[in-house]
Amino acid sequence: MATGTEALEAGHGEHVVLFYRDQDELAGWVSEYLLPAVAGDGVAIVLATPDHRKSFERRLARAGVDVAAARAQGSYVALDASETIRGFMVADRPDPARFWQKVTPVLEQAATVGRPIRVFGEMVALLWDAGLVNAAIEVEAMWNELEGQHPFSLLCAYPAQLVSCVHQLDALTEVCRAHAEVIGQPSVPEA
Repeated sequence: MATGTEALEAGHGEHVVLFYRDQDELAGWVSEYLLPAVAGDGVAIVLATPDHRKSFERRLARAGVDVAAARAQGSYVALDASETIRGFMVADRPDPARFWQKVTPVLEQAATVGRPIRVFGEMVALLWDAGLVNAAIEVEAMWNELEGQHPFSLLCAYPAQLVSCVHQLDALTEVCRAHAEVIGQPSVPEA
């Protein structure tokens, strides 16, 4: 398991998870992860809440990125995580075909602009937070399947306080197994 910035050098097919303590830590890691793509010849795709997107964009701007120009050129793509989730969930289950229909066109468009493609997503954390723990794990697996078809790296993020009871420890183990690298450490309640 990586515990430092080396995990942010994720290449094609790398799926990394970040357990963050606060919003500032999240913004720092995510903007550092996205910067090589958006400032270079690649594409940064962000599936996040509006507040988190604004935070990342402020950090990128401080690093010298003209976010509006990057968006216009297609090197920065920002999508609302909740809206994207609504597009592929059927009741309390993610529909794989709908997931692919929502995400694949974004990846295919990004591939026409350049490399590398770096994706940040917090849809899984939103699902977990809504009590849809199994759905979050299924979406992690769908991302892994999608990585076999498209050239991108993916950084997922969960709050470190993810697990609220010991009954969720098996699910937490599954989340960690779904990723090539784990950054940070989730808080685990006492038994």
